[in-house]
Amino acid sequence: MSGGDAKKLVRSPSGLRMVPEHRGARSPFGLDEPPWVPDKECPRCMQCDTKFDFITRKHHCRRCGKCFCDKCCSKKVPLPRMCFVDPVRQCAECALVSQKETEFYDKQLKVLMNGATFFVTLGTSDKSELMVCRLSNNQRYLVLDGDSHYEIEIIQISTVQILTEGFTPGEKDIHTYTSLLESQPVTEGITSDFEHDSPSMSE
Repeated sequence: MSGGDAKKLVRSPSGLRMVPEHRGARSPFGLDEPPWVPDKECPRCMQCDTKFDFITRKHHCRRCGKCFCDKCCSKKVPLPRMCFVDPVRQCAECALVSQKETEFYDKQLKVLMNGATFFVTLGTSDKSELMVCRLSNNQRYLVLDGDSHYEIEIIQISTVQILTEGFTPGEKDIHTYTSLLESQPVTEGITSDFEHDSPSMSE
């Protein structure tokens, strides 16, 4: 997994981006750069309808690709989901979304990547194993480290069930992740029972 974490610096019309060398190593949270609305198709600001001229110049939002005047597209906000190195110009609506996402990247995502210790029960096994559960550096895998080591691709997980200590199963369960994919997990060294049953983790 670590071999696919290498990154490269690329320059796009929107700015410098630090992206994975291999597309398959992209974070599932990542977004592609949008195509820009061609200049000839936007004679007016797509927010306030101000006509563009020699004085009122047009600017493209790096997140949605639409065309705006400086007043409607003046904010430069971090956009980690597109791997931009520096804050980039965004319209007011996109800037608000990106600001909320940046808080997730700066706080919640770091907590998930640092991980926590759980008792993990795999498949139909009645034996629990103490493991550190964390999100991989490229956010593509749920890593379980204990006496055993598992790496499960996030997009293949259907459900993860957290059992709160002191309550019977089902009473305080929290389903933390649900995927629409129905394919089997990509695993390393996990028994076939795990492929058909969701893991249970208790704090």
